[in-house]
Amino acid sequence: MSFTVQVDWQQSEKTDQDFSRDHTISFGSGQQVQGSSAPEYKGNANLVNPEESLIAALSSCHMLTFLAIAHLKRLPVASYHDTATAELGKNTENRTQVSRIVLNPKIVFVDGLVVSDEALDKMHQKAHANCFIANTLACDVIINK
Repeated sequence: MSFTVQVDWQQSEKTDQDFSRDHTISFGSGQQVQGSSAPEYKGNANLVNPEESLIAALSSCHMLTFLAIAHLKRLPVASYHDTATAELGKNTENRTQVSRIVLNPKIVFVDGLVVSDEALDKMHQKAHANCFIANTLACDVIINK
């Protein structure tokens, strides 16, 4: 199985001073997203930046894996909400990297179903261990519940 995205960039005006960071990301599903670098790196604050895309990929993957686990355990989920964050830091070669991602999932089960903290922790641990994106990353991933 493989996945493809296409990234296209074109200079908007000729200048020797700087360049536009704005670009188009086209997904294999046909969706397009306008991207840029983070504002701190001269990007457009109104567009998605690569760091946000990375956080979104991890958060989405963790959620989908968690939902699959809940489904297999016959624990129907009514809603799942996550406000994820990422921090930049330096790696051992003193290069900037995403050094930590924090997931803050809030899960509501149907009909007031109560799942113990221990069971919820185990489900999150299993979701993290089986998330394709998490298995790809080298940074710390923290899951707050």
